[in-house]
Amino acid sequence: MSTLSDRELVALGAALASNCTPCIEYHVPEARKAGLTDAEIGEAIELADKIKRVPAGKVLETANGLLGVAVSSHAEPASMCGQQWVIESSMERTIIRRRHVQISQCRCA
Repeated sequence: MSTLSDRELVALGAALASNCTPCIEYHVPEARKAGLTDAEIGEAIELADKIKRVPAGKVLETANGLLGVAVSSHAEPASMCGQQWVIESSMERTIIRRRHVQISQCRCA
């Protein structure tokens, strides 16, 4: 890796992929210290989550198929269209959450 910001982007992706809350809590402030904006951090988290959901969806599909269970129409869509990550922080902690937004065009393609 050539820069500290590159390392922090990789660390954020790994933290999200491994479901490590303390890692996310550590690396969001570190990414900011490395010069990344909240928009850049949010974009990295969104991309990592999209990537993580693909195998998770395949595992669920396989499990449901083996059980002969139809996929619920209420299941979360595989894409993240219409959603974006929001980073809220205070001196005590950082909260990263997804919120639904209106978009005119799919960003997943």
